[in-house]
Amino acid sequence: MPGRHVNDHQMRLYMKHRLKEAPPEAAARAGFSVATAYRIEEDPRLPSQKKAPRERRRADPLAGIFDAEIVPLLTSAPGIRPVAVLEEMLRRHPQLSRDVRRTLERRIRVWRALHGEEREVMFRQVHQPGRLGLSDFTEMQALGVTVAGAALDHRLYHFRLACSGFEHAHVILGGESYVALAEGLQNALWALGAAPLEHRSDSLSAAFRNLDRDARDDLTTRYEALCAHYGMQPTRNNRGIAHENGAIESPHGHLKSAIRDALLLRGSVEFIDLAAYRGFIDEIVSRINARNGKRIKAEVPFLQLLPNTRTSDYEETRVYITSTGGFVLRKVFYSVPSRLIGHRLRVRLYDDRLELFLGGTALRRCGVAAQAPAASMATSLTTGMSFTRCAASRWRCSTLCTATSCSRARPIG
Repeated sequence: MPGRHVNDHQMRLYMKHRLKEAPPEAAARAGFSVATAYRIEEDPRLPSQKKAPRERRRADPLAGIFDAEIVPLLTSAPGIRPVAVLEEMLRRHPQLSRDVRRTLERRIRVWRALHGEEREVMFRQVHQPGRLGLSDFTEMQALGVTVAGAALDHRLYHFRLACSGFEHAHVILGGESYVALAEGLQNALWALGAAPLEHRSDSLSAAFRNLDRDARDDLTTRYEALCAHYGMQPTRNNRGIAHENGAIESPHGHLKSAIRDALLLRGSVEFIDLAAYRGFIDEIVSRINARNGKRIKAEVPFLQLLPNTRTSDYEETRVYITSTGGFVLRKVFYSVPSRLIGHRLRVRLYDDRLELFLGGTALRRCGVAAQAPAASMATSLTTGMSFTRCAASRWRCSTLCTATSCSRARPIG
């Protein structure tokens, strides 16, 4: 075939030089023979234009069923997978071979591009320095961390600046609550030394769970007051649309991967106490911030100054000590010395502890028990007092004494 060894680029180069030179000279510059040059003179088409259209080498296996059966399936069930369509066609037509899978997938992809549903359009976000900070919680049970021999049921509160990537993480022992959010957010802002213009969280549905309307309204008011204290505009992403919080959802995975790697290098998931584990998390987050140090330093001038003081990061309520020698708070029975029966106490509820006051006097309390006293008892870290749970029942009890077990446990609920 004339010119079969010549590509389009050589052909264009030859035609360019042919405007000023004879065929032999133009052919030499283009890199092919004089004989090829004279063949091109007779047929100046590009090589790509001379190729005959590729013909089908075998009969179309979907010719009789694609328009008649597959298209109606795609129309009635837009989200159906091609493999499910293949299985249905094999059921209807046993003579059809599974080898048509790739052909079917290509045909469906082209059909959907021409006739399928419109898809959601996402635009790349450009984050302005100093504008947006995000908060979210992430589960950590999969890492299998233990403290004093007991499995640590916990989450991480995670804060991040969208522009520079500054991060802060705080170990949360309870569930997703306003108290946990307030404490973690304030710790993050004071560690940063400044505040963004806008704070975004998820829908806070977990924090609102099991609350009545008045309690939800009160929590919303307190959250808005917290943001106002730091000059931030509170915003939330729509429920179930995670990509709106993408600037922190993706870093969740990176942070947990870094923690998992650090645990593997450490060679153990056991920590002597909660403070040691929190220090371990702080060190990992510090390394991440060090890598982003230049970007963080560049964003700081665009952030707001912090107020002179923190706002409260606890919930306060009053309880009455009944004749049973304790009180129930959020479906948990807490026992106190019997001499307090008949008194009303002020209770400050933090994420990881309770603080009790009789008038203006703080009552004695103790830290988390170091380990379970017996095989049948499992130490819980959900409060800052000695707290035990019977592994075989629903009994839960917390004491204000130094004992690691309590005989006054009562069934709750």
